[in-house]
Amino acid sequence: MLIWILTTVALMLTSSAGTAFAEDGFKSVDFPTAGGIQGRADVYATKNKSATLILLFHQAGWSRGEYREIAPKLVKAGYRVMAVDQRSGGGVNGIQNETHHRATRMGLARSYLDAYVDMTAALAYARKELKARRIVVWGSSYSSSLVFRLAAEHPQDVVGVMAFSPGEYFKKKGANYIEAFAKRVKLPVFVTSSKKEREVVKPIFDASPAKKKILFTPASGGQHGSRALWNKWGDHDVYWASVNGFLKAYLPAAPPE
Repeated sequence: MLIWILTTVALMLTSSAGTAFAEDGFKSVDFPTAGGIQGRADVYATKNKSATLILLFHQAGWSRGEYREIAPKLVKAGYRVMAVDQRSGGGVNGIQNETHHRATRMGLARSYLDAYVDMTAALAYARKELKARRIVVWGSSYSSSLVFRLAAEHPQDVVGVMAFSPGEYFKKKGANYIEAFAKRVKLPVFVTSSKKEREVVKPIFDASPAKKKILFTPASGGQHGSRALWNKWGDHDVYWASVNGFLKAYLPAAPPE
């Protein structure tokens, strides 16, 4: 009788876990990256396997957990999503950064710039393994600067850039390191930040020759990085309105034939 009860409970827990996984709508995958390690990412699928894919990169000290609340909303809008752990990071929302953990264990460098190899590897994985043909690169804080580099160096693989609080975070590379990449980005560009960061992000935004671009600054104080879209903030809805408007206008989930 005891064995039957324990077996029943185990089956219930397994069923519950499976349901939760299905409701979350994602699966965690590993992808090869520099230094002989595997990067970690969460892939959120949609019914339309040819839908535009959005690559999400987190901010400093964090993980792909930055997007646990954001990604499902993008999926609901019709997009495929891949939220990536870069080796420069830590944890957020109870999700630890596995790429960072593996890089640390191997004694690999983990600066902001070192994380760029994980971004390029994630882009390659999305193209090859997920068969993505339209990819939007989305960054938060330091990674929102590096998505300009990603788009500049891989224009054939990227269709748009979304940058939440970009800045010249790489002083050893010079005061205009990211601006130089932005000058090469002609794809649709969306840039946002907190209100106090506007003067920092604007030069990067202005540097892009893109004809389709939006610089959104909230009337309220706003937030740093992609967390501006979290429900906990009173102005998250105005950020979402701007994001959705940009995506619908320039980077639709299912572009016209």
